[in-house]
Amino acid sequence: MKATFAALALAGALTVTLTGCVESGRTAQSRDGGEQVACPVAVDESFTGTVRLGYQDIPNGALVVKDAGVLETCLPKAKITWSKFASGATVIQAFGSNSVDMGLLGSSAAARAISAPLNIAMKVVWVHDVIGAAESLVVKDPAVTSVTGLRGKKIAVPFASTSHYSLLAALTAAGIERDVTLVNMQPDAIAAAWRDSGIDAAFVWEPTLSELTKNGHVITSAAETAKAGKPTYDLEGARAEFVAANPRFLEVWTAAQNWAVKLINTSPDAAATRISAQLGVPVADIRKQLGEYGYLDAPAQAGAAYLGKQLGSDLRSAAEFLLSQGEIQGLATPETYAGAVYADGAVSTK
Repeated sequence: MKATFAALALAGALTVTLTGCVESGRTAQSRDGGEQVACPVAVDESFTGTVRLGYQDIPNGALVVKDAGVLETCLPKAKITWSKFASGATVIQAFGSNSVDMGLLGSSAAARAISAPLNIAMKVVWVHDVIGAAESLVVKDPAVTSVTGLRGKKIAVPFASTSHYSLLAALTAAGIERDVTLVNMQPDAIAAAWRDSGIDAAFVWEPTLSELTKNGHVITSAAETAKAGKPTYDLEGARAEFVAANPRFLEVWTAAQNWAVKLINTSPDAAATRISAQLGVPVADIRKQLGEYGYLDAPAQAGAAYLGKQLGSDLRSAAEFLLSQGEIQGLATPETYAGAVYADGAVSTK
């Protein structure tokens, strides 16, 4: 069997609708009841605009900020809305339809959005996390102990995601990229298909990953593909027009995220409690998951290794790989990828 990568991937990126968002793009107008905290910067009552934020069920600072109501405290006269998305593909479409201002998406999705045929004018404003073992390839059959053993198998993955990128890298390295069938599924659908034995394997992230490993086993992960030169990240993207018009909001937003990262790195139990409240997952499980990502504060992100310079090159490298797989139609210029990185918020945050 052969995976028709180009047709399937472009369909996943271009035809996923907002009804693909978890619970049909339900918005959460305010925090869900977590104890509110003081603003980590001076409260700004001058900002009165509406900001539409997209988030995903991924254990990182975005959920800590949401649970603590930090943005609502820092910007008391703003209207902040939160919409839940299932994957980066749905966030990409929301950018394209101007239905969200900022949203969490993986580095693969960001590279795809910037490249042809989408050519979305967007900026990456924050690195939520560096992905490690939290995104892994899980297999049901105990006899399959390596990627090469997946020949002829059906593998589920959310297309246009970091997991998709890592999976393609692993399959290519094993030389079986045309000998498997890839199925485009969102995490919830993957869990259901796994229970119904509709798939043989899946490359997916937490918390779905932990559900699959109850009767499956991991044969490789994003940590391994990163070692092979294919790193992946969860990023915060924003429409370029919104970034240009709202530099003050970006400063406050970044300060809130920086507070959350510090909480994760210095008081992981407290951070896990807040994330647990958002995900409905036991705190102990969240603590384990936090160890499967790397979380960077603003000074680290402002450096050359990330928002300062390297991330633009990483996005172009991801796009080059996607092009080699027939996943995008063309590359943007090197200057476009470099210019898609916005470091001002991180630079201004102490």
